[in-house]
Amino acid sequence: MTANESREAGRRVGVVTGAARGIGLAIGARLAAEGFSVALWDRDAGQLNEAVQSLRASGANAMSVAVDITDRAQVDRALAQSTEALGAPTVLVNNAAILGRSGPTIEASLDEWKRVFDVNVFGGLLCAQAVIPLMVSHGYGRVVNVASIAGKEGNPFAGAYAASKAALISMTKSLGKELAETGVLVNCITPSAADTDIFGVYDDSQRAQLQARLLERVPMKRFVRVEEVAEMAAWLCSARCSFSTGAVFDISGGRAMY
Repeated sequence: MTANESREAGRRVGVVTGAARGIGLAIGARLAAEGFSVALWDRDAGQLNEAVQSLRASGANAMSVAVDITDRAQVDRALAQSTEALGAPTVLVNNAAILGRSGPTIEASLDEWKRVFDVNVFGGLLCAQAVIPLMVSHGYGRVVNVASIAGKEGNPFAGAYAASKAALISMTKSLGKELAETGVLVNCITPSAADTDIFGVYDDSQRAQLQARLLERVPMKRFVRVEEVAEMAAWLCSARCSFSTGAVFDISGGRAMY
């Protein structure tokens, strides 16, 4: 690692999207525990405020920004606020996502597909477009995209979600190759299902049926814990990760074998 990379790695400022709850909040907490200053981004201002207060109570240097990542102007404002408060980000975790409707793929409307892609793909792209140039200018950065094992295997009755996560995986590989000589590493995590609020769009019966179908595919027969995903993300966000880029890291309880 060069002297410049060492200096930037030591500065450690992280932006985590979709961070008001679930995997995003767990990643924010894990980064804070490693000494990162953390900016939590999410649309849900109320829940976001509770999340940042919980991190501060544990001694973290944390802030929150209510932002719709599908709007580039809002992303730019969120980045400006975060940079002013904490400094330029050395880490970006693109975690924000929606599940979309459950039903036959051929019956889904194009508007529904667009809504899922707007958040899961284009939102991550807008954040990357805003943050990565700062990282490149400093010669150091870590980007972690939280995709899904569904992006590798497909999920029945969740076609838009699975396709969006496949797109995020591919975007990771492209960015990783493009930035390989800049000091900015871009990697991807593909968890199997976690029992989080992402399922909240369904009623109890739909949720139970969907979760049962998902668990049938997991050899370990349980959901991944958000803390387990956060542990993997923490390594990918660190200077300890130095020769992996454009890579996909499964955390699926044995579900994926390739």
